[in-house]
Amino acid sequence: MTDEPEILFEKRGAAGIVTLNRPKALNALTHSMVVAMRAKLDEWADDPAVSIVVVRGAGERAFCAGGDIRAIAESGRAGTGYALDFWHDEYILNATIKHYPKPYVALIHGIAMGGGLGVSVHGEFRVADETVLFAMPETGIGFFPDVGGSYFLPRCPLNGVLGTYVALTGSRLKISDAIYMRMATDFVPANLMGEMVDDLCGGREVADAIKSRAQNAGTAPLGAHWKEVESCFSADTVEGILAALDGADTAWSRATAATIRTKSPTSLKLTFREMHEGKKLSFDDCMRMEYRMSSRILSGSDFYEGVRAVIVDKDNAPKWRPATLAEVTDKAIDAYFAPLGEKELKL
Repeated sequence: MTDEPEILFEKRGAAGIVTLNRPKALNALTHSMVVAMRAKLDEWADDPAVSIVVVRGAGERAFCAGGDIRAIAESGRAGTGYALDFWHDEYILNATIKHYPKPYVALIHGIAMGGGLGVSVHGEFRVADETVLFAMPETGIGFFPDVGGSYFLPRCPLNGVLGTYVALTGSRLKISDAIYMRMATDFVPANLMGEMVDDLCGGREVADAIKSRAQNAGTAPLGAHWKEVESCFSADTVEGILAALDGADTAWSRATAATIRTKSPTSLKLTFREMHEGKKLSFDDCMRMEYRMSSRILSGSDFYEGVRAVIVDKDNAPKWRPATLAEVTDKAIDAYFAPLGEKELKL
């Protein structure tokens, strides 16, 4: 008896359906899944029998919890090519979705983090149910929001300030906040998803099939703090953000500042620069920038330490190097963004 495939593809009526099929691993993406999905999307783009692509995750717990970070870290430590091959092909997949010529519908439930956003937020339709939990938690593992995070986060409301907040804190967003942040386009309750998919496969117009079942997600909890977010996270540096939070001296600002201070100082400054650079770039140029950043992250120490503390040993007590924001120089951050020459990501 063979193991279940990591990713499933089927054609049902007018739809090509992709199912991320690693429920025990929260549907985390492997390199082979990324390569297979990109190849199938290319095939379906030229298939007249497929008029729409639907992407979903198997199991009840997650749409997709991200990339297989543990395998990537192990590759980086060992000096094998898996890590860079993964990011190279993942970013090309993200660009394929962003530029896809047919309607692309992500059905999002449960955990959707990191790479899970890369295979959802760039599509035209991001339909989420009441169980969804969005996050970009990368600063907590010595990394940065990739998979196009440099493009979609700076384009969130409040002139991208909310995106900076999510990127630095790793804040987890439920459905109403996700709708406001534009990570999801529509809220459809879980009990209506099946019949909506039936309509999509049956050839019903996509927006009509979704909107006929979409409901109001309610007031976004983050809305109570939008003014504080805008005031504090508009600062010109990470240090300035922390100073503004400390100065606000509210329960929310104190908790937010405490959260940021647990993150990798290098990742915080790298992410802050990424948000400001990404605001000025096209999507494809954002992906090229992220590949430069990913390529350089492997030569540091915080990524490996973050994965150890959060994913391997799970002691949640990383020892960051450098340990403070003051020790992270502009020159050190500049190096992450330097061109790669012949090794640049080609889209």
